[in-house]
Amino acid sequence: MTSPRYTPLRDRHESLGASFTDFGGWAMPVRYSSELAEHRAVRTAAGLFDISHMAEFFVSGPGAGEYLDYVLAGRLSTLPVGRAKYSLLLSERGGIVDDLIVYRLEEESFLVIANAGNRDAVAAALAAAAVGRGVTVVDATDDHCLIAVQGPAARAVLDATVGLAQSASPLDELTYYAATWASFEGQPVLIARTGYTGEDGYELLIPNGSAAALWDAVLSAGAPFGLVPAGLAARDTLRLEAGMPLYGHELSPDIVPAQVGLARVVAIDKDDFVGRTGLAAVVAADAPVLVGLAAEGKRAGRAGYAVLDAAGTAVGEVTSGALSPTLGHPIAMALVSPAHSSAGTELFIDVRGTRVPATVTPLPFYRRTA
Repeated sequence: MTSPRYTPLRDRHESLGASFTDFGGWAMPVRYSSELAEHRAVRTAAGLFDISHMAEFFVSGPGAGEYLDYVLAGRLSTLPVGRAKYSLLLSERGGIVDDLIVYRLEEESFLVIANAGNRDAVAAALAAAAVGRGVTVVDATDDHCLIAVQGPAARAVLDATVGLAQSASPLDELTYYAATWASFEGQPVLIARTGYTGEDGYELLIPNGSAAALWDAVLSAGAPFGLVPAGLAARDTLRLEAGMPLYGHELSPDIVPAQVGLARVVAIDKDDFVGRTGLAAVVAADAPVLVGLAAEGKRAGRAGYAVLDAAGTAVGEVTSGALSPTLGHPIAMALVSPAHSSAGTELFIDVRGTRVPATVTPLPFYRRTA
């Protein structure tokens, strides 16, 4: 049995009393105190996350943009320098191998951030597609830490962080899904206005050697603003409220983008890309599609729970579910038959033998007001 990996911030998490869980082969903080308190802090003030388990790949060379056009589903060659784009890595059959974010750092230089559990699959796919294309792919996961500051006070926290020198592009000019270089105590820091919580916020990529000092500086700067360290439990309920898919739940190699509302991510008019032939195949008319489900009471459906129609017939399955801390009632995402996917459709979730009424509702469940 392989021992889980720890990020370079392990001692910081232990000193803060974190509980750990295995996630994608990494021992990651699941909570520090109360996941409910951590969730609410992100919605009202700010939370600090260690997301160093994510995988980072630097892609460079002439034609790097066209190479990414081929290996990924989106069109990356037209992405402006300093901007980011959500994309998908597909199998030849059109299934989702991973979802990821691509940043264009320079004309011929990109950063691809993938999910922790899919690092090997993404590395293999990027390497295979790079053969003969004159590009270099470097897996830099083991060299960098990635931390996220999320919440309405996120920018104020970073503005107050001692030692963090912003670049010529101040944070107040950084738009959503954009990135800029800065420095911390002489080390380069990539600051991206991206996140996975439904709130405004930033993700900071820094070499391992300076990560602990940056974590301490952000935590100290954020204290007056109500920032708290937050773990994976809060991150999961936050992303669920925001209707953001999680690989292994809403996304898998058996799911094609159109089933989960991601057809828009695919530049289907490209001449050729990995998965194009598979996507051209006819998807079965009864292939399940992703919906949101809202219920009353306190009993939440969990991943794997059956979704039933009025007659008690199984018509789908919950992929993610929880009692929403923000909304105060159970919410879930589920893959259900198209015939039961219209907004307002009344269904039931089988919660350990109890049929809990649930209504199909548009995603996301929560959207920030500003």
